[in-house]
Amino acid sequence: MAYGERFRVTPGSKIKLSAIDPSFKDKHASKESAEAEIEENRRRLGQLQYLLYAENRRSLLIVLQALDAGGKDGTIRHVLGAMNPQGTRVHAFKVPSAEEATHDFLWRAHLHAPARGEVVIFNRSHYEDVLVVRVRKLVAKSVWSKRYDHINGFERNLIDAGTRIIKFFLHISKEEQLDRFRQRLEDPARRWKISESDYEDRALWPQYMEAYEAALARTSTADAPWYVIPADHKWFRNLAVSKIVVQTMEAMDMKVPPPQVDIDEIRRKYHQAAGRRLRRRA
Repeated sequence: MAYGERFRVTPGSKIKLSAIDPSFKDKHASKESAEAEIEENRRRLGQLQYLLYAENRRSLLIVLQALDAGGKDGTIRHVLGAMNPQGTRVHAFKVPSAEEATHDFLWRAHLHAPARGEVVIFNRSHYEDVLVVRVRKLVAKSVWSKRYDHINGFERNLIDAGTRIIKFFLHISKEEQLDRFRQRLEDPARRWKISESDYEDRALWPQYMEAYEAALARTSTADAPWYVIPADHKWFRNLAVSKIVVQTMEAMDMKVPPPQVDIDEIRRKYHQAAGRRLRRRA
């Protein structure tokens, strides 16, 4: 069984997040025991991203969703930061801009989808339109309830164009979230991340869990799966995400493309030029 199968949401299944332990850490007892494996995964991610960029035929979209302080930024920095920025992009989805609000809800997602050869990470994503929009009642149920099918169609279109999609819900406990908020308040370098809405959303925790459960059940597909990652332990989050991304990219069976020039001819010209330089020196 592939490593990620234990975290993968089976298409069409019902899911109860309350039944998934966010403090799960598998066989490793501590960060120290997992560090070597995480570093090996990071090294392999760099190699695989190089192959994807060189092959220039397919692309990878990684979706990161979590409640506030769930670890999206940390995952990008400590795991996906191992990839070369030349072929990797991160796009953070915030409140829609004035221009974005004049289009359909998927317009801005398509605008930032990966091109061939690229890895793109969505920090939050088009799923906000069935999560915060639903919980905050920003549109009627008759509107957001249709969006699951629209999302599946959008992702199917990307897949048909050569994009692999992996989606991670970073699952933290309510207690761990509060502790991370406290750490931010005590750290002057991170206080800017705190907002009133962070604490307001804690009162809506059950509604967010319900919204996430619906999104995971309705939009985890064979080709665009959701993974629920226990994320109370940051190091385990990094280990699980890195391992799943590595496995996904290895399954793409990417190859370095053949050269577009005649290598033997270039070698011949190089040796001729080198020989002339040596004769001139003599």
